[in-house]
Amino acid sequence: GDNKWTMTMMARDADTGMLKWGYQKTPHDEWDYAGVNVMMLSEQKDKDGKLRKLVTHPDRNGIVYTLDRTDGSLVSADKIDDTVNVWTHVDLKTGIPVRNPEYGTRMDHKATDVCPSAMGYHDQAHDSYDPDRQLF
Repeated sequence: GDNKWTMTMMARDADTGMLKWGYQKTPHDEWDYAGVNVMMLSEQKDKDGKLRKLVTHPDRNGIVYTLDRTDGSLVSADKIDDTVNVWTHVDLKTGIPVRNPEYGTRMDHKATDVCPSAMGYHDQAHDSYDPDRQLF
């Protein structure tokens, strides 16, 4: 199955410890991307001009995720670049990355030229955010 609590960004209530929300980036992570990268907090205006509290996470699976950190809703999920081929895209309604079966791992298929590789696209190196220019 999806192994729901692996590859998942989670937020807890600091006072109670209760889970506020969870968002799984790579259901059934067959490539072992692990998703241990930095999560950057920002406050930015959305397309409608509303100021939102966001969390942005460039993941080892080759996708940069931005979520509303108050409720965990997915704002955007874009490939880091066009070489990422394990996904065709991320369905923004469900939040689920759509797999390209050519680059999946299974017993009856030898996948080659998989990007990102098992090492991941973006590893544990830190990123930064400039609030004045609103750029990562």
